[in-house]
Amino acid sequence: MKKISSKTFKNNMIAYSFIAPNFIGYLIFTLIPVVFTLVLSLCEWNAGDKFWFVGLKNYQRMIKNSTFRISLFNTLYYAVCTVPVTMICSLGLARLLNTAIKGKTVFRSAIFFPHVAAVVAIAAVWNMMFNPDMGPVNMLLQSIGIENPPRWAASTNWSMPVVILASIWRNVGYYMIIYLAGLQGIPGELYEAAKMDGASGWQSFRRITVPMLTPITFFVSIMLTISCFKVFDLIYTMTEGGPGRSTNVLVMHIYQSAFTEYKFGYASAVAMVLFVIVLVITLIQFRAEKKWSDYM
Repeated sequence: MKKISSKTFKNNMIAYSFIAPNFIGYLIFTLIPVVFTLVLSLCEWNAGDKFWFVGLKNYQRMIKNSTFRISLFNTLYYAVCTVPVTMICSLGLARLLNTAIKGKTVFRSAIFFPHVAAVVAIAAVWNMMFNPDMGPVNMLLQSIGIENPPRWAASTNWSMPVVILASIWRNVGYYMIIYLAGLQGIPGELYEAAKMDGASGWQSFRRITVPMLTPITFFVSIMLTISCFKVFDLIYTMTEGGPGRSTNVLVMHIYQSAFTEYKFGYASAVAMVLFVIVLVITLIQFRAEKKWSDYM
């Protein structure tokens, strides 16, 4: 066995000391809770003294629960609508603000501001704007001849679209900055060469911008997907999952099951299903990104 010198051992200990806080934090706040959630999903516990093993009964109960199915559908609906629209709007704004226009710094700050604003404030503003009786949106619709405008967040049909619009408005600035950084990293010589070859703006965008932004797009898609599947604060402050169950998503269902009904085992089972769904979607995205990179 090769003997490690004291200097090498000292250097290794110094290196480990730098990563130890992050590793300890991950162990305490991520790994142990995930393992405990997995164990708890196979048990029944109401926050009291009794804690007993029930096997897969929580998962069986979850499949039969109509609220779980509605929450899963609402989560998928929210993600499918939010992810592509946010990506398209972010890229479009990034391209616009990457040009030599006056006041682009002010526009960047204004578009990014909703991302750092308090969720409670955003929810209050959007609920006021889309108030079915006194909101400016419905007043505008009535002024142009629409006598019975939608009731928006008070309607089971329109509540989720309102939440999706608010989410897009809140997050588009953050991902715009990421796309903007990617655009500024593309060499200008590529566009100049394409222009000399007679390429149109659309051809340059398709053949240069999109391939060069593939890593950025991949990162944005994963972050947006994960964010959509764990959405809670915006929905809780805007609709609290209502009206009815029209905006009740999986995390809201977990919260209600755990902290309203005190069914911690069942809530842990739903949390594990959510974890598996996000993991599978992320693996699919990794595979798709690799095929896309090979194709490009």
